[in-house]
Amino acid sequence: MSGVAGTVDLHAHSTASDGSAAPGAAVELAHQAGVAAFALTDHDTMAGIPAAHEMAQRLGLRFIPGVELSVHQDATEVHLLGLHIADVPGMEQALTTFRDGRRARARTMVERLVAVGAPIDFDAVLAAAAGGAIGRPHVAKALVAAGHVRDHREAFDKYLAAGRPAYVDKARLEIAEGIALIHRYGGLAIIAHPGPDGCRERVEPLVGLGLDGLEVRHPSHSSEDVKRILALVEHFGLVPSGGSDWHGAMMGPRTLGAMQVPMAWLERQDARLVARRAAA
Repeated sequence: MSGVAGTVDLHAHSTASDGSAAPGAAVELAHQAGVAAFALTDHDTMAGIPAAHEMAQRLGLRFIPGVELSVHQDATEVHLLGLHIADVPGMEQALTTFRDGRRARARTMVERLVAVGAPIDFDAVLAAAAGGAIGRPHVAKALVAAGHVRDHREAFDKYLAAGRPAYVDKARLEIAEGIALIHRYGGLAIIAHPGPDGCRERVEPLVGLGLDGLEVRHPSHSSEDVKRILALVEHFGLVPSGGSDWHGAMMGPRTLGAMQVPMAWLERQDARLVARRAAA
């Protein structure tokens, strides 16, 4: 892996959620990739931040504490990056409530599966989640392991999809709540990989809610996506961001530093942080 001098990577995951490298190891790999700054943005948790921060200090790499939240904008699930979180323990405590809700939801699914003759062990679901935020894919994995279904798709089609016997709706975090949560703990709220949904009609209402930026460079974005999203950033006075959305890949567009996100974008985020904190 090799990045371009002066570039940054502001979207990556570790074993604290669904990545394959431990937090400290992720930082080491980012350093080896040659990026000048790195953000760890695990799903709905900041458990990996202390170890990652310690390794970054040891290596002299600038580290940005982050998180990726699953929120809802109307009926659509949206991923929201919280970057530059200042109060990591405070944010982690707040997120514990949401993770507890996911655990309770998974336990209810297990109870419903027992009731319909497809018993699985809740510990197997926990093992599938491997310490990360628990969701339906982990229940599906336990169903496959128990021999009740052939594969992940059958698990959803037969038991876990909306309207099926073991489906349990999850507590929703609305996008306004997510933005406010990130701001409460000192961070910037940035829509992750907006893709085709990165259009004026969806972005404009969020500006009034305090949205700070949009992820412009992402492996899933086409060149046209990048142009359109960057134009929205400039039009609404937001900040650009970008990253590999790394989960452990050693080759391809999702390797650390592959998006070649310029340091100038991080500097724009820094300036917005200064302005936001001065106004608080």
